[in-house]
Parts: sequence; C-alpha cells; structure tokens
Amino acid sequence: MGTQIKTGGPRHVAIIMDGNGRWAQMRGRPRLFGHQAGARRVREIVQACPDNNVKYLTIFAFSTENWKRTQAEVAGLMKLFRRYIEREAQDLLRNGVRVRFIGDRVRLDEKLVAMMDELELLTADNDRVHLTVAINYGGRDEVARATRRLAQDVAAGRLSPRDVGDETLPRYLDTCFLPDPDLVIRTSGEARISNFLLWQSAYAEYEFIDTLWPDFTRAEFARVVAGYKTRDRRFGAVRA
Repeated sequence: MGTQIKTGGPRHVAIIMDGNGRWAQMRGRPRLFGHQAGARRVREIVQACPDNNVKYLTIFAFSTENWKRTQAEVAGLMKLFRRYIEREAQDLLRNGVRVRFIGDRVRLDEKLVAMMDELELLTADNDRVHLTVAINYGGRDEVARATRRLAQDVAAGRLSPRDVGDETLPRYLDTCFLPDPDLVIRTSGEARISNFLLWQSAYAEYEFIDTLWPDFTRAEFARVVAGYKTRDRRFGAVRA
C-alpha cells in the first residue's frame, strides 16, 4: 500500500442514507412518507456532485437485512424504487449521470430488475457523475458471492491458487468497476457501517452526522466534502 497523503477532495463518496423513518415519525406521518422525502434528497445530492468535484457517488438504498421490515414497508419501498427510475431516468440521462446497481438481484421482482437493466443501458455512455445504487446489498453477502465465483474459477483451472492475493477478490466484487470510496457518510446520528462496502472501505474516511437523511442538504454535503480535505491520510505510514 502506498503512503501518498491525499490533500484534494474525495473522488468517490459513499452514503448510508439513514433516518427516513424517524423523520416521518417526528411529523406524525407513516415511514414511507420519509422514504419518499429521502428519494427527493437523492436527486439534490446527485446534482451537487459536480460542484464538489465528486465523480462517483454510491448510495445504500436497501440492505439484505431490510427484508425483515414489515411487508407493507418493503412493498412500498419496491414501488418507490420503480417510481424513482420512471421519473428520474430522463433527467439522469440529460445531466450526464451514469447509473449502475449493485447487490443480489435474485430476490427482486422481475419488473424492477428489468427497469434497472434498462436504466443502466440508457445511461451507459454518461461520464459526468457515476451513481451506484445498492439494492438488496450486504457487504458480507457480496464477499461471499465474490468468493464463490473466485472458487469456481480456481476449480475450473482459470485461476491458480498461488495467484490469489489482496488484489484478486476486488475483481469479483459487485463494485469491480469502481474505485474504492474515499469518504463514507452516515446520516441520522448512528455510528456504525451496517454491512456496507466492507472490503472497499478499508481505508476510507468516515463521517457520522446527526442530520436525518431527508434534511441532508447540498450545503451540508459540501461542508462534509470540504472537511475531508483537512484530514491527514497516511495509509499506515508516518509522515517524515
């Protein structure tokens, strides 16, 4: 691992968008009302990326553990994902946003998966902002699936065990097309990573903020991104 100290802003920001349900409950509204407000906030933060020199934005939309929520909330979230794709597709295309999805699609309904595929294809030539949406995603699940594919290649003779190193597994991860995140933000005051980008975030900077996701503004995003520049990133080395 190199010892370069980064003094510029983060190129890749990942966000755990937490607090939608509490935001709604504080207003006496159902949890899905908060998720709808959170979806609108996604649009604003995506639009703010170019002004903050953020090339890659990865958002945690639905985890492998979220299936434990009530059937009504899960169904509402899936409907919200479909509606988001329908409403935002053309704006994302016009604004130069390339959209890709990570996570295990097997459990998702066929209509949603087809819409995800279509949006990825529609925006494939865009390069202004790379938006990655994690749906039915869990870091441990991702590593397990990647390890399974790696083991299959070893068993088939396409990969030698002696050639497996710390740079091998990333080629099998869902995020193989992305650089590792420089900065991970979690909203709502919770100070845990909740199984998000476990391998990729080994050297990321973390920012845990009290703001609930629907209240997370462009200005706060800019402040957190700017704060990254003040951090001393030595990657295990000691500055001379």
